[in-house]
Amino acid sequence: MITACELAGFFAAHAIWSVSDGGALVPILAYTTGDDERKMERLAQDDVAEAVASGKDRLTSNEMDAIDGVLLFDGRISFDDEDELDAIIIEIRTYFSLDSEAVLAVPYSPASESGDFRVHKPKLVEWKDCDDFDLETAMDAFFKGVDSHDEGSKVWSEALDESK
Repeated sequence: MITACELAGFFAAHAIWSVSDGGALVPILAYTTGDDERKMERLAQDDVAEAVASGKDRLTSNEMDAIDGVLLFDGRISFDDEDELDAIIIEIRTYFSLDSEAVLAVPYSPASESGDFRVHKPKLVEWKDCDDFDLETAMDAFFKGVDSHDEGSKVWSEALDESK
């Protein structure tokens, strides 16, 4: 799960970079192959819900024969049981531990709402059958992945608002 979280961080930074200018995020399926190569597929379809469903199916089936895989898509997350924020939803899998699943959400505030684009603290949504993995180490790997994306990490750092 640690290398999968690093992969998730890299593509989370890519997704934040993509939405920072107000554009929509095309769902992304990203994965690492057996020869340690990172691959990314944009799941562009007319119906975003169908694209996300297709991505979830592929993430579950691992038809890519990947080592790790992540699915990223735009969604909403409840915050403090009152507010809802836009968020990049990240479903994470490591295929050597088939039952392990993690889901993170990276909330953000579009510039159209607050005047400035803002990125908020990632939220752990699910940590299922991950007892063999240390959450703190996984989150460190996630942020290592964020930092490794040149453009995305710049946007993330400049827009960081940890108040939410």
